[in-house]
Amino acid sequence: MSQYVLDAEVRVELGTGASRRLRRAEKVPAILYGAGKEVVSLTLDHNKVIHMQEDEGFYTHILTLNIGGESVEAIVKDIQRHPYKPKITHLDFQRVDASQKIHTKVPVHFINEEAATKGGNTVAHHVTEIEITCLPAQLPEFVEVDVAAIAVGATVHLSDVALPAGVVSVELAKGADHDQAVVTLNAPKGAASEEEAEEAAE
Repeated sequence: MSQYVLDAEVRVELGTGASRRLRRAEKVPAILYGAGKEVVSLTLDHNKVIHMQEDEGFYTHILTLNIGGESVEAIVKDIQRHPYKPKITHLDFQRVDASQKIHTKVPVHFINEEAATKGGNTVAHHVTEIEITCLPAQLPEFVEVDVAAIAVGATVHLSDVALPAGVVSVELAKGADHDQAVVTLNAPKGAASEEEAEEAAE
């Protein structure tokens, strides 16, 4: 199911000093938790992680961790980076159980922006990711919003976004007043939107 496979070792030495030594040895400290099992401290190869995380799918796909010969499916829940060096300093993984829903965020891909902005319109992104819950098998890599299909002056909200079957927006599940704006297509400055032009004509 996963194209992202990482070898991991169980970490015995814990604490700040041990983590610092690991980082000097080009290793990344990590933890694995969830699915009702004990938290396990891990070590991963930094170069492999830094290369893999360049792909957006690393954050949304189910990964496979090889831990001492055992394959564990997990998702990335948190990633800590060095403030100015291209280094990852810590990772949090959550175990995945095929029968239990996962709570995570997926990126929004805005498509056909070029077509939408041809007449001088501008696109305002209000969110870059959507918080969702779903079963692991239903986890989408991203959610697509077609900007060219938006009327000038209109705003697409969460309730307008087509989510795959079995995928639920966490915000929308809280009620209609949590229907966040996702993207707006604005008319060129000084130009009226279609709605305003129609009102002026009446």
